[in-house]
Amino acid sequence: MSLISALEPLYEAQLIRQCVYRPRHIAIIQDGNRRYARNTGLDTADGHRAGADVTEKVLDWVHELGITHITLYSFSTENFNRDPGEIESLFTLFKEKFLSVLTDDRVSKYRIRVRMVGDRTLLPDDLKAVVEIAEEATKEHNDFFLTIALAYGGRNEILHAARRILEKVSEGTCNPEEITCSMVESHLHEGCDLPPVDLIIRTGNECRTSNFLPWLANGHESAVYFSAPYWPMFRKIDLLRALRVYSQRKKAGITSQNA
Repeated sequence: MSLISALEPLYEAQLIRQCVYRPRHIAIIQDGNRRYARNTGLDTADGHRAGADVTEKVLDWVHELGITHITLYSFSTENFNRDPGEIESLFTLFKEKFLSVLTDDRVSKYRIRVRMVGDRTLLPDDLKAVVEIAEEATKEHNDFFLTIALAYGGRNEILHAARRILEKVSEGTCNPEEITCSMVESHLHEGCDLPPVDLIIRTGNECRTSNFLPWLANGHESAVYFSAPYWPMFRKIDLLRALRVYSQRKKAGITSQNA
C-alpha cells in the first residue's frame, strides 16, 4: 500500500468534519467516460461501463452522508448526435441498470425511489418500458430518491412546461394572472417532484453546467463544483471536496444574514 493510499482515509475524515452543512439535493454531470476510454486504451462502451461502476459507488457514498436526493445527467438531447453504435451501447447499458433495480438489495434496504426526467418521446420503446418498470417497482419508496436524466435538455424542459401551462390557459382552467414561479416549477417534471438543487458537480475538468436543471439549480443559486478527474476516476474524496464547497458557501450565507 502506498503512503497516499494509507493517508486517504485520514483525509476523508478531515473533509467530513469540514462538511458541517449537507445538501439535500445534488445533481451530477457525469462527464469524461469517452476521454477516459481513449486515454486508457479502452473501447468507448467500456468507458461508459467504467463510469456506471463509479455511479454504483457514489450511490453508497451519498446515502452514507445523509443526502436524500441525487440526480444524474446521463444522456442529453445533444447526445443523440453521437455515433449510432455508441448510442445503442449506452441504451443497452441503461436498460441493464434500470432492470437491476429489481434485484439490487440496496433498493429495498435504502428504500430508493428511481425516477426519470427528460423527453420520453425521444427514447426507444424498449428503454421506456424498463424505465417504467423500475419506477413502478419503487414508487412506494420515499427515503432516498435517485433521478436519472435521459434525453434531457434544460431549455426543452422549460419549453414543455410552458406548453402544458398554455394548454390549461386555452382550456380555461388557468388564468394568465395565476401563473407563478411555483406553478412553472410544478410543471417541469411530470410525476417527478424534484426539490431545488443545492449543489451541481461536474467531472472531467469541464467548467460549464450544460443546461442541466436550469430552473432548479440556477434559479435557486445552487453551488457548483468542477472536478478534474473523469467520471470513471471520481473518488469519495472528490465528492467530499464538492460537499465542502457547498458547506462553506452555506456557512458564509448564514454568517452574512446574521451580520
